[in-house]
Amino acid sequence: MAAWIDVAKESELPPGGRKVINTPYCEIAVFNLGGEYFAIEDICTHDGGELASGECDGDQIICPRHGARFCIRNGKALTPPAYEDIDTFPVRIESGMIQVGVDD
Repeated sequence: MAAWIDVAKESELPPGGRKVINTPYCEIAVFNLGGEYFAIEDICTHDGGELASGECDGDQIICPRHGARFCIRNGKALTPPAYEDIDTFPVRIESGMIQVGVDD
């Protein structure tokens, strides 16, 4: 069963915005892509570095260390040097609050 963690009010994460939250499980980066919210684990599968400070190109995040690209929507590794996908998390809106679901 998923535990839902509050991220921010919808008004605090405008389109193009992102926010990293520290959970007991891992760090999670939440993105607003044109009014849709997505959550990924904030870790590059190539070298374990963080991703959220990287540049976004459409629905892709580019690792700031070595340039690997990942799809924010589904976590797929798109370019070398990363070959493993990153974990994604469900996102919902409850009473104007963005929430991320994590397995408890």
